[in-house]
Amino acid sequence: MSEKIYVPPIKIQGIKTKLIPLIRRNVVVDEETLWIEPFMGSGVVGFNVKPKKAIFADKNPYIIDFYEQLKDKKINSYIIRTFLEENGRLLSEKDDEYYYEVRERFNSKHEPLDFLFLNRSCFNGMIRFNKDHKFNVPYGHKPQRFSKAYITKIVNQVKYIEECLSVCDWEFICDSFEKTIGKATEKSFIYCDPPYIGRNVDYYDSWNECDENKLCEALKGSKNKFMLSTWDHNDYRANLYINELWGFCHKITKEHFYHVGAKEENRNAVIEALLINYEPFENSSCISSENVQLKFA
Repeated sequence: MSEKIYVPPIKIQGIKTKLIPLIRRNVVVDEETLWIEPFMGSGVVGFNVKPKKAIFADKNPYIIDFYEQLKDKKINSYIIRTFLEENGRLLSEKDDEYYYEVRERFNSKHEPLDFLFLNRSCFNGMIRFNKDHKFNVPYGHKPQRFSKAYITKIVNQVKYIEECLSVCDWEFICDSFEKTIGKATEKSFIYCDPPYIGRNVDYYDSWNECDENKLCEALKGSKNKFMLSTWDHNDYRANLYINELWGFCHKITKEHFYHVGAKEENRNAVIEALLINYEPFENSSCISSENVQLKFA
């Protein structure tokens, strides 16, 4: 696998970019492996592992539609450059008025290019929907957001996906994690990055104890090797489900700093955990959560 880390065109909060080297060192994938990713999100993990065969799934239909249209060549890097140049110009002229015009247009027509525009110009790169599944993230207040250099950066990210699609057999589906895991073959590796229980709730990715239990049972039932991303602890509390539910797994941990809060005091380090149901590689560090020291009980 290449040492370079490729950032995808669609941004997602909690993206695993800085964890890619650790994940790549510990996945078990060869040219015959079918990569199964039931919680695609940004796709950054699978896109960097770059399996020959993959199923990427997500419950958010707009993420899937964006990559489906790239795969079907209904949109491409040239179309995206032209769109961002024109709409970036209008944003610089009209500022927030134009952002909300595009947001309303997207909520009516659900065009993938509008989705990309909103994702790159909204507040903090968030993807959030209300109870009616309307995109409701406010404007990021950067009228000069789409500079020539920034557009080129996005276009290059799209070009990488286009190159992957030209040599890899990738499928994009909007489906539940249960049905997606059910597509696994005897030669599959499953990577799961579900919403972090106790830390993430929105109208596409709400997640509770029942969901966590169902995921655990689905992964056990698949009989495949799997890797699960979750949180282990922060300065204030620990993820109790790791011992209670995932105690049969090996755990690899790494500190990760999230820049997702509007205020600096909300941007804290968290210890990430990779849970795997196979023996970890020699260069992996396995740490028991029983040894975690928290600042507050």
